[in-house]
Amino acid sequence: MDGATEQVQRARTGKDSTITRQPAPWHKPAVLGALMLAALTFNTAENLPVGLLELISDDLRVSLSAVGLLVTGYGVTVAVASVPITHVVRAVPRRHVLTGLLAALVVSSLVAALAPSYWLLLGARLLTAFAQALFWAVMGPVAVGLFAPEVRGRVVGALSVAGSLALVLGVPAGTWLGRQSTWQVPIAMLAALGLVSLVTIAVLLPTSRPEEEPAAYATGPDVRRFGTVLAAGALSAAGAFTGYTYIVTFLGDVSGFSPHAVSALFVVFGVACLAGVSITGVFLDRFPQSALATAVATQAVGMLGLYAFGAHPVAAVVFLALMGGALGPVFMATQNAMLHCAPGRTDIAFAANSGAYNAGIAAGAALGGLVLSLADVRSAFLAGGLLTVGSCAVLLGGHLLRGRRRPERSTRR
Repeated sequence: MDGATEQVQRARTGKDSTITRQPAPWHKPAVLGALMLAALTFNTAENLPVGLLELISDDLRVSLSAVGLLVTGYGVTVAVASVPITHVVRAVPRRHVLTGLLAALVVSSLVAALAPSYWLLLGARLLTAFAQALFWAVMGPVAVGLFAPEVRGRVVGALSVAGSLALVLGVPAGTWLGRQSTWQVPIAMLAALGLVSLVTIAVLLPTSRPEEEPAAYATGPDVRRFGTVLAAGALSAAGAFTGYTYIVTFLGDVSGFSPHAVSALFVVFGVACLAGVSITGVFLDRFPQSALATAVATQAVGMLGLYAFGAHPVAAVVFLALMGGALGPVFMATQNAMLHCAPGRTDIAFAANSGAYNAGIAAGAALGGLVLSLADVRSAFLAGGLLTVGSCAVLLGGHLLRGRRRPERSTRR
């Protein structure tokens, strides 16, 4: 803890050697743009098989459930591997780590596009997942460290907007391209996008020791706050995916939408998610704790609203948009919180947060399936909404306990 404080103070006073290793001012937007492109590419790679499910199944002659494992196995790998891999490379300069991860993205995407069998495709996917597990842990501190502390929330917001574009732009465009050609073409395009990011990072990002990065340590380390954010994020993710995993069934069976309309509503959900992260990013620097609480509460309203009023099509669209508008900001706000409260290195904290969130996703999808088998799809949204209410309670409890200990002090100077 004392070491972390010393690092922060040295960075603020200008005595840290990292100050001389920062990129030239005109390089910073280019590096941030490359990281945003990489975030879009990784998130598209994670979710693209959903849109290419039938094409891959028919071409490789495997079941739809086997192709579904390409997504499930990816998520589980990210959840399990995030913290251990980040710990292993904690002393490696971030320029080397990022170029290695982007090289892995390029190679694994090419292997996946050329894979003649399901098992080689699965292996390539797992390599991409390992790279993504470390990318999200390293990318955040590197990106925010390029800019002044008072605008770091907006940088986190920009990265989240790029990641959210995968649902609005990346996956739909990849699905369309795959249907116009073959499923291998959009996957190969991911390699091209990754190569652009790789070259930019390799050329423009300086080499420096990780512990000397400007955002290597939190501004106000707080173990209790750190635990509260992790628990709240995991509960919120579990709640969201208890219902969202089965949203197609809900919109068709409960709300009465046609399959064509359901496809259009997925676009509505994605646009709402993009709007949510864009709006939240503006306020993240000024109201970091309120941003997280507001996003979680909005998700609870959306999910419980779908449970209660989802049989009415207009109400279903409204509450679906609320749920979508909260989903992205929850993760973005928890990542931003790591910059404020991480008890050690922020990259380890980012990895822990990503792992906890992905574990929540896996648990939520499993719980939703269990509820669906015992009751109906509406009950899955009720269960998800109640879990999200539990996340709100965790945040409230953490705030009350913190308030009793001592008044919150501003970390800005």
